[in-house]
Amino acid sequence: MSGDIDTEHASSDNMGSPAPAHLSSPDIKRLSMSADTLSPDDKPLPLSVDSRALDNALLALGQAHQSDPRASNRGVLMAAGALLAQKAGPLAIYDRVRKIESAGVFAGTDWARPSILQADIARHSLRTGDFDTTVIEALSQLRLLAVAQGDYDHPGITAERAARFITQVMALNLDLLSDQMNESDREREQNLGQTVQGLYRFLIDRMGYASILDSLVAEVWRILDQRPIDVDNARQMVIQIAQCLYDPAIDTDNDDARRLVNALFSPTPGCAEDPGVEVYAERLEAMLPGALSDEAYGFACAMHDTGLASVYHAVFLRHLRNRGADGEELIPVALGVSNTGADALASYRELVHSLIDQAIHVETASAIYGLARLLERGVLYSSPVASGLWRQIRLTLSAETEATLRAAFGDTHPARVYLLAGVLQILGQPLGVGQGNNPTCQSVVGLSLWADNDPDYLLQLVAWAARDDEILIRFEGQPVSSKGLDDGLAKARPLDVDAVSMILVPHLDRLYIEMGRLCGERDDDLHRWIHPELYGWWVGVGFRVVADGCTDKIVDHADFVRHFYASYHPYYNGQVPVIHPQPAGIAATDSAARYVGRHAITLRRVALDPDNVMRVYFFNPNNDSGQDWGQGIVTSTRDHGEYPGEASLPFDQFASRLFVFHYDPLEKGHADQVPDEAIERVVELAGESWAKAF
Repeated sequence: MSGDIDTEHASSDNMGSPAPAHLSSPDIKRLSMSADTLSPDDKPLPLSVDSRALDNALLALGQAHQSDPRASNRGVLMAAGALLAQKAGPLAIYDRVRKIESAGVFAGTDWARPSILQADIARHSLRTGDFDTTVIEALSQLRLLAVAQGDYDHPGITAERAARFITQVMALNLDLLSDQMNESDREREQNLGQTVQGLYRFLIDRMGYASILDSLVAEVWRILDQRPIDVDNARQMVIQIAQCLYDPAIDTDNDDARRLVNALFSPTPGCAEDPGVEVYAERLEAMLPGALSDEAYGFACAMHDTGLASVYHAVFLRHLRNRGADGEELIPVALGVSNTGADALASYRELVHSLIDQAIHVETASAIYGLARLLERGVLYSSPVASGLWRQIRLTLSAETEATLRAAFGDTHPARVYLLAGVLQILGQPLGVGQGNNPTCQSVVGLSLWADNDPDYLLQLVAWAARDDEILIRFEGQPVSSKGLDDGLAKARPLDVDAVSMILVPHLDRLYIEMGRLCGERDDDLHRWIHPELYGWWVGVGFRVVADGCTDKIVDHADFVRHFYASYHPYYNGQVPVIHPQPAGIAATDSAARYVGRHAITLRRVALDPDNVMRVYFFNPNNDSGQDWGQGIVTSTRDHGEYPGEASLPFDQFASRLFVFHYDPLEKGHADQVPDEAIERVVELAGESWAKAF
């Protein structure tokens, strides 16, 4: 559990970047029609290509791999790149995906494990990568298309997951289907821009436009249901959806798509045609109170429906702040808070108004949802939190912090604005924080735990790190500083995460490794001592690990599982709920149930779902909690009683992947009452999957 196993998540555009105005205008670039919309006589006939160079290169690589597993795939990539540049090249590659895989083209690369690939990284690999990166990414996508279409059975990924991946990457590159390329694509060396455009036309011909759009819309909703802090990727996909909806060449009728597009670009009557923020600001000046009330309700409904805040929402809130008492009355309405949130706002009116003035801008519009959720959670009623936020508003940032935030978010506003906006988001959405493309699951678990359970401590950590470039903690009575420590698991500062994670995670990552070093040689898994010291007093001092700390061999798995049931299953622990979320570790597996690595999660609660199935609800910091772990074990993020940001599994399925857990030794439960057949079922699932590696 020392690191993350989902190591591919790309950074996207800056948080809260303004949406382009006039997406609905007629002059949107016309996207080319799918081949499925053409009549048979109009469909272009495939052209013949000479694939002998590729076939020879594949044969040579396969032979070379027999004696040298690290043999270079350069010859294959050169031949494949030349073939892809031809009109019928993608089809020729498609017909050879089995040969490409068996020759070892992907061996030793991230592409060898298709289940971990991420669509946003694929977009950058294709659009900005060098020749080799672009070509191998194209080969991989044609391979996954074959899996999705049922033409190739791959042991590392299911057809459903492959189809989801292809849907995502196409959604992020729909502009490639236009007859016109942008300047950056046009100027790429070796005609890579044209090559990639041809690839995507082939993909859309195979998948069909309608299925792509419907799947894309469903995928965006699936992501947004989890209410992530970082919604940049989702925003980009909504922009692509908008281009489809308002393209006269594409026949679309999808209400769910319109809800998404309207939430970002036309959530209220005053901005119904996406007029641009300057025009909208002028309109607000002339609006009567009744119209302003309609605007407030519209913004609140759209934001809470989707989890997306429009840039117009930021303009509206700032306008209300300038209207005095009349505007103040509409702020809780525009935030969509209940009586609880409205009371918190009234009790801390000056603080909330200052937060809006300082942190809510067009470029940080996403923080509006965080502010609304912060009020609704009632965290301001803890006086240290209110005081900590006042300090955060006035905090002087170090030069290093300033430089980091400017590099990530630009300099439209002072760096402290982006950090303050990030604080609002993480305090409002503790389960929305993610680790990005970084092996820092332990640190992100801490951020989520503190934001949820100890927010004033999190504010203290932010102040130390952002102002002093240092965090001070204690480990077993010994003071430990993050300053001067070597890098932890992450070798570079993460820039594909929220602002708070960007500043805090490097310090936490180094401290985590240092605490392990201070443990020295001990007779059990080091997390037994690290977790309570790192996360807080509420972490159970009881600890069980399924594998021996010295030999790494599984020891009495059945007893381990029985103890977990007795500690957490309400039927066997005396109906004691999970009081404080507990850190735990899973043996993560891919869709083929193969062991991938140890991964940190937070066990939040155990309860019956709407179908009376006992489920474990947990937080997974890997940015997307909906995963296929093989053996029919698919983590759920909705429809089974999950709160936004939670994942869940039936108790036995979760237990089958559990590696370590904490518990209260004074609340022992009734281990003798746990049915033997339940234990056997869990041990069997583990034994047929990840446990084979131990």
